[in-house]
Amino acid sequence: MKKLFTLLALLTCFLGANSKEIVDAEVDFSKYTDISEVPFASWRGSESAFARLSIQDGCLHFHSDEATDPSWDCQFFPIGMGNNAEPGIVYTLHYKIKGSVAQNVSMLGFGQTPYGQFPITTDWVEGTVDYEATSSDGNILMQCGDYVGDWDIAYLKITHDGKEERPVEWIEDLTNGDASKSWAEMGLADVKFNDQENNYKICAWSKERLRNMNEAGDGWDPFPADIEEVDGNRVFVCHGQPATTEGDASAWDNQFWIQSPQAWKAGSQVKIHFRYKASAPVSSTDTQIHKQNPSDYLIWHAIGNIAFTTEWQEFDGIMNIDDDMANGWSIAFNLNSVVKDAVDFYFDDLSWQHMKLDEGLFVAAANTETGIEYDFDNAKEFEYDEGEDLYIATVGTQGKKDTWVNELMISTVRGNDRAFKSSTIKPSGEIDGSEDTWLNFVDGSNYKIKLPAAGVWTISIDNEGKQINFFKVEGDKNKEPLNIQPNPTVVVINALERDDLADGSDGTINEGEGGTGQPWDNQFWIVANRTLQAGEATVVQFKYKSTIPARVSTQSHAAPGAYLHWAAIGDVNFTEEWQDFEYTFTIPSEANDMQSIAFNLSEIRDANTYEIKDFIWKLEDNTETLINQTGSENFFVKVLGEDPHVFDDGTGISSVVTTKAVPTVTYNLAGQRVSKDYKGIVVKNGKKLVNK
Repeated sequence: MKKLFTLLALLTCFLGANSKEIVDAEVDFSKYTDISEVPFASWRGSESAFARLSIQDGCLHFHSDEATDPSWDCQFFPIGMGNNAEPGIVYTLHYKIKGSVAQNVSMLGFGQTPYGQFPITTDWVEGTVDYEATSSDGNILMQCGDYVGDWDIAYLKITHDGKEERPVEWIEDLTNGDASKSWAEMGLADVKFNDQENNYKICAWSKERLRNMNEAGDGWDPFPADIEEVDGNRVFVCHGQPATTEGDASAWDNQFWIQSPQAWKAGSQVKIHFRYKASAPVSSTDTQIHKQNPSDYLIWHAIGNIAFTTEWQEFDGIMNIDDDMANGWSIAFNLNSVVKDAVDFYFDDLSWQHMKLDEGLFVAAANTETGIEYDFDNAKEFEYDEGEDLYIATVGTQGKKDTWVNELMISTVRGNDRAFKSSTIKPSGEIDGSEDTWLNFVDGSNYKIKLPAAGVWTISIDNEGKQINFFKVEGDKNKEPLNIQPNPTVVVINALERDDLADGSDGTINEGEGGTGQPWDNQFWIVANRTLQAGEATVVQFKYKSTIPARVSTQSHAAPGAYLHWAAIGDVNFTEEWQDFEYTFTIPSEANDMQSIAFNLSEIRDANTYEIKDFIWKLEDNTETLINQTGSENFFVKVLGEDPHVFDDGTGISSVVTTKAVPTVTYNLAGQRVSKDYKGIVVKNGKKLVNK
């Protein structure tokens, strides 16, 4: 009952002094006798993978007589956390594995693509691999189609270092979730699905093919779900009719919705519970997030794929509202994702809960230079000044330099770390520490406000006018603009000829016949020394030319290869003559916590030689350079058939990109992050080492 998530970015994690190991997910395969009993059996995975998997001798056993082409035709999720990962947290995968053939198996997850390998050896090995979550996506995907032979996994576990948060009280949002009253008894029998003044009062909606035709006469409108007595209880029922609509649309010929009474902010958490069964087994039903009106689609993912049996089952989970789920109201069940026959679907004990939190305005502060860490539990509440008609708070203590801070997070809730971070505000414009400078602000999930200098700061908020002022009471001088010089490294990428472009998923045919090629078969990346937050204004400059004129598209990535967003610095049109490029790039919300700009060098099919030099990537106010002014460690390349790797400027691998707060990250020679226990040649802090 999980989903495959879009996997994104590298972030920085600050741990408290009282950190402990917290177990997020664990699978001991000795507890199962059949593959159907293992929790991942209902997750998405390819048929070829499950055909090769079984439980033998207390282990997850994989057997393959031949490779699949491509290798990801055989893939599955051996363990996962659903969407309960927290961006910025470093997670550790613990494993015990043995194979008949020594070979690394590709693994994907937590936003790093590619990020590492599952090292299978012919002896039992207990090891770990570290990952940094860049979104709430918490599943591990194993791609094993190129492995021929047998391997066994005894156990898997995901942990992270953190602190136990104080208990949270959950508040029920749904009315009549147990179907104890009829809609007529509640005065809601005639409410329409698009009645926005009343539709949220109904917690369960249904759609059945051929029932409740819409005004246009070309489809069927949702209606308050039928309530019937089943197994001695009143429950919600959708009498699914045969799905006959052509194509993918048949999946939603019959639907069911659990409707929340309000929209949800990005980053917030909701606790979901329901009981469910069907009149016939249904191996998978997709779930989506819809807007206030049931059937008003928002995004394709919600709580994963739900498998129905003829016996009652219970679903319990915490749903994190990702950025693309923001302002969603309901979970939609597409009941005909797999089975197209007439099936009755039953739901009972619907529950949708949110956290009970302190509400108001709260500020938590940190100093990234001296090690003062955020304490969200004890975030300071703003006090209302009636005379000024402002909310005011001061962080740091005058006369005590060891209390000075250089970074803030301001939130509208307090009582849970994740909730605090998801409800932060984001000011616009440059903070200068003056009483006269007022900035507008908007909601900005997980937004850290970087101050121009460490010190004692008073923050004043006009909540009605949505304006904010930052006044430096005492502290260091504001950072002066830097004299930033171009990095003179000349990056040369000998891009190879790619195949015809693959046909589009929407059925379009590319280049006549369609092939396996992609615009990103050859790529180049400029990689910043830290992750960047939405709203940060940066300037990108470089000189460029190529052997053959070519249009090159750009994207926002986290680590090189970890796609975040389709937009970055626009198209770069290469010619045979040197040109100057300059672009002011403000990080979009869709690319929050990005770290690299990807250049897709295979928009043209031909082999081509690209040259780029004299790089600058800096903050717009010139107070920080985002890349080093010498060396090649900020430049990654990939040509057809390779993984992303640091560009070699002729001196060998001089360094790899790291974030400021994680200075001892370990990489293999392909530039992929690996655990400290990885065996073989690694790169750490710019030096080649051999781990034995």
